[in-house]
Amino acid sequence: MNGLDKIPSQGPIIFVANHQSMYDIPPMIWFFRKAHPKFISKKELGKGIPSVSFNLKYGGSVLIDRKDGKQAIAQIEKIAQYIQDTKRAVVIFPEGTRSRNGSPKKFQENGLKTLFKYAPDAWIVPVSIQNSWKLVQFGSFPMGLGNRLVFELHHAYPVNSDSIENLIANTEQIITQKLIS
Repeated sequence: MNGLDKIPSQGPIIFVANHQSMYDIPPMIWFFRKAHPKFISKKELGKGIPSVSFNLKYGGSVLIDRKDGKQAIAQIEKIAQYIQDTKRAVVIFPEGTRSRNGSPKKFQENGLKTLFKYAPDAWIVPVSIQNSWKLVQFGSFPMGLGNRLVFELHHAYPVNSDSIENLIANTEQIITQKLIS
């Protein structure tokens, strides 16, 4: 993981990352552990996955229904207020789903807008994830071993440094530019 020194030591943090596979999450949990990250996750992950489902349901993360916009925004508002009050961190994958081939998808903006609105003291830390999609390119078996996963943390900047629209555009550009280059 490159750039761990770029994580702010104080205040709430919003980690914004592209999403390529389920193997994006364990390294983020481990390397961001000092910030106590919570995840914004789809509700389907709240059932049937030993340890993961329990942790998502009872560990402070939020489960959103991607088909119910009101419920999703309410849950994101709840986690934003939580990180604002406790000075903790949240991880969001604003593409809305995993990229199956490593190509970045357009960001879904409503989740980010809600986080930025209800956690105005937060720092945004863009994270570019490369090559984790290659681990599952053939399905579960055979696993695509021998690939070098790269997690690049970019410079943090405060939510209150620009308009919400510019923050979203800049964050998306920072993350995707690293993936394309």
